[in-house]
Amino acid sequence: MKQYHLGIEATLEIIGGKWKALIICSLMSGVKRTSELQRNIRGISQKVLIQQLRELEKDGLVSRYVYQQMPPKVEYSLTEYGVTANKIVDVMCSWGKENIQIRQQRGEDIVLLEDTSTGQSFPGGTGFAE
Repeated sequence: MKQYHLGIEATLEIIGGKWKALIICSLMSGVKRTSELQRNIRGISQKVLIQQLRELEKDGLVSRYVYQQMPPKVEYSLTEYGVTANKIVDVMCSWGKENIQIRQQRGEDIVLLEDTSTGQSFPGGTGFAE
């Protein structure tokens, strides 16, 4: 039997790490193919992206649809349960923006590469300081 001391442990087990929250954030805007996800998430390798997607699928947050065609076409989307993670990702994004502003006010040379009209990161940006 798996045991947790704090609820956040269970959360971090599912969406913790460098990439999973970014994958969820990218899928919030709709269905994506692997190549689209890789373009949206700067620095992630295809191998790691697929591994993380499989883990999110196993945990019930992401669904994978394989088209029966050649060459194969695979699309990923959030499940109904996966959409509930948006609350967490939104809070993380808001906190990150506030953190960047505080650091800028302290004189740190830092910038957020985000489209302010849509709230989405520019391709190659993550919405977080890099």
